[in-house]
Amino acid sequence: MSEAPAALTTRPPRALRTLVGRYDRAAFEPVDGRARVRLTVTGGGAWDAVLKRGGASLARADGDADATLTADAGTWEAIAEDVRGGVPAFQAGRLAVRRNLHLGVGFLAATSGVTGPGRLCFRTVVTRHARLSTMEAGIGRPVLAIHGLGGTKGSFLPTVAALSDHFRVVAVDLPGFGDSEKPIGASYDPRFFADAMIDLLDALELDRVELIGNSLGGRVALEVAIRAPERVGRLALLAPSLAWRRPRRWAPALRLVRPELGLVQLAPRAVVQGIVRRLIPGADEGWTAAGVDEFLRAYLTPSGRAAFYAAARQIYLEAPHGKNGFWTRLRGIQADALFIWGRRDTLVPIAFARHVAEALPQARHLELECGHVPQVELPRATHDAVGAFFTEHAGCAR
Repeated sequence: MSEAPAALTTRPPRALRTLVGRYDRAAFEPVDGRARVRLTVTGGGAWDAVLKRGGASLARADGDADATLTADAGTWEAIAEDVRGGVPAFQAGRLAVRRNLHLGVGFLAATSGVTGPGRLCFRTVVTRHARLSTMEAGIGRPVLAIHGLGGTKGSFLPTVAALSDHFRVVAVDLPGFGDSEKPIGASYDPRFFADAMIDLLDALELDRVELIGNSLGGRVALEVAIRAPERVGRLALLAPSLAWRRPRRWAPALRLVRPELGLVQLAPRAVVQGIVRRLIPGADEGWTAAGVDEFLRAYLTPSGRAAFYAAARQIYLEAPHGKNGFWTRLRGIQADALFIWGRRDTLVPIAFARHVAEALPQARHLELECGHVPQVELPRATHDAVGAFFTEHAGCAR
């Protein structure tokens, strides 16, 4: 007779009972009110934290879970003993979060035992035009963090952790991405995203913020600074997407393609997942794996696909020159800006730094030995630079 799985024959470990016992819905609650988070002890079985009706309970691992958290017994014990929760273990690679980063990290936030102001928490913010999903921590001068194309607020978890000792850091899922609303037929261009961010500031009653954006998020941050300069303190731009300066050979054809085609999944789910994992090195490891899961979670929905295609199309088609061209309008930015470039970035070549310097001679530049996502690839160097830049501004403001 075969041996039954540990989860069926043994009592859940003390560490897991401790975590689930201190679940606090004020820090995180699933959007639809219920979810199943699988807690796996490497070599020691698995149990499910069942979240529903504002509470949590432990049950046998059964069926498909919405998110999975995996660590060895010692790490689970450390997480249960450390009131900061499991976020440091996740950042250090001792804890794996798969399938749904929003739900997995939200569970860690809700079971951390931290109850004071500035603790890590998740919420859905209702603005004038959309429901936006946010993650925030810290108290002090507000910072709004905006992710890149295909990413989510989860890509700024290292930023929230690094800067929340001195700032209130709010990371948001752009409309169309992550756990935010995904309106069909929206333009998903910089103006649309910037308006959504201004709506968010209004809903959060934030008059003025520092902005930090990666990739598409950097372009959105620039657009906010152009359209609403009175709402922006300083800009930290991490490998920002910028309008192409060279001729775009595919532009005429792409203008004829409607992003709503994304409502139809032309390739089977397994094929899409296989392509993404082949294109991204280390797609099944650590932070990269979690990021791929987050991308696929949105992309494999019709509205998420349509939003991704529309945003990518706008990046390629944006006019570089002329009265309303990007590089013309960039010269009007008044906010102090720090641009951080990756020397190994294959999406936004570091050569763009020269063009930015011509348009914004007062801007600062930092080159790092990384790729397109500095806050994840080189978090310490990135956040030391951004923190010092923002702190300098906070000191001047006093």
